[in-house]
Order: sequence, then C-alpha cells, then structure tokens
Amino acid sequence: MIFESHAHYDDEAFDEDREELLTSLKEHGIGNVINVGASLAGCKKTLELMEKYPFLYGAMGVHPGETAELDEDGLAWLHQQCSRDKVVAVGEIGLDYHWKEPEIPVQKRWFVRQLELARKVGLPVIIHSREAAKDTLDIMQALHAEELGGVVHCYSYTKEMAREYLNMDFYFGIGGVITFKNSRKLKEAVEYIPLERILLETDSPYLAPEPNRGRRNSSLNLPHVAQEVARLKGVPYEEVVEVTRKNAEALFHI
Repeated sequence: MIFESHAHYDDEAFDEDREELLTSLKEHGIGNVINVGASLAGCKKTLELMEKYPFLYGAMGVHPGETAELDEDGLAWLHQQCSRDKVVAVGEIGLDYHWKEPEIPVQKRWFVRQLELARKVGLPVIIHSREAAKDTLDIMQALHAEELGGVVHCYSYTKEMAREYLNMDFYFGIGGVITFKNSRKLKEAVEYIPLERILLETDSPYLAPEPNRGRRNSSLNLPHVAQEVARLKGVPYEEVVEVTRKNAEALFHI
C-alpha cells in the first residue's frame, strides 16, 4: 500500500465527492494518508476527517501564506490540538516568497513560533519552502530543527541544498512535479537523495502529475509519482512503494 504523506482533503475542491473518493483509496492501493493543515479553518476540518476515517491522520499548522491570521490565541489552539492521538506532525509551516503577502517578517515570526511549538509538543515538522531556500535553512539550523525531525514538503531545490537537509536527517516529500518534463533540477536531486529519505505525496488537490497535469489532484495519482521515482533510482516500483511507506511510518510514528 502506498503511504500518502501530504494531502489537503479538507479543501473545497473535494466538497462534491470527498466521501466517495476517500472510501475508494484502499481498493486502489492507497493506505494511510496525512491530511495537512494550512490554515486554522483547514486544521479544524482536518480534525473532523481524522475522526471519521481510521486511515487518515492529521498535521496541525498554518501555511506561510496564511500566517497573517495567526495570533497568540490561534497558536494556543494549535498547541491544544497537537495532543490528540492522531495528530502526527506540526505543519505545514515555513516560508513562501512567491507571493508578496504576508510580509516576510510576519512569515518568519510564525515559522519560528511554530517550530518552537513542535519542540514543545514533541512532533516532527512538515516544511513548506518556496523561493526561500536560504532563509528557510538558516532558521531551521538556528533552531536546531534536526532535533525535531521532519520532511521538506514538495521539495524543489537543488541536490546541493538536499545535502544540507540530509545532514539534518530530514526526509523529502516528492510529488507530481517529478513527472514534469521541465523538472530536471528536481530529477537530479531525487537521483542523489537516498530512497530511505523519500516520502511520496500529492499535495492534493494541487500539482497533479503527468498525464493528469492541470486537473484536480488526488492520492489516486500516487502510482505515477512512484513509477518516476523508481525509474530515476533504477529500482523496482514495488521497492519504492515499500521503502517510502516504511519511511513515513517511521517519521510519523504510525
């Protein structure tokens, strides 16, 4: 069974067929799913999904693009939810400089605070970093994120940057982008990263792989990702599925 390490089934894109889709995953070879919070509202919906579906686990956190909504009360609420049995990570948290808002100081402040939260509650972190490679790494090194453990979600940087995260014993979330023809830099990084440090993910409903690029993504597309990782690593598809599943179970203590 493939372990889906990063999805957003709380998203409104699934409002019409969420139940049908989620209940069909097992028959398509998809096992456990981590539903990742990106906003306070998304975290609340994630808690509901966790209770409804035995195979679905949650991560509590606020995406950098949503940190303008955060305040001390919101952070305290996140802290409370992290004690729930099926909450397995703090995330997704980090920096995103692709958009101009929230301002960088706001993003950095809440990235630091959520890293500190992860340390308090003893959970690994799910890192979002877009066009912010140096600042993300600098903050993580300054706060000794290697002591927390975690995954760099939707990894998009070079193999040289991958070396820095490997030195921190982090995992790398690999999704649909690996199937794109113009993802040469990422393909080189995946060739370099040990399979024992790779997690499979979709970021559903975003970033659907070829041949479904541009459509709504779901965990049903994970075999396309696993096949491309297998091709790049020169190993059987079944090995990629097995090793990445064990990696996710180890990281999230499932």
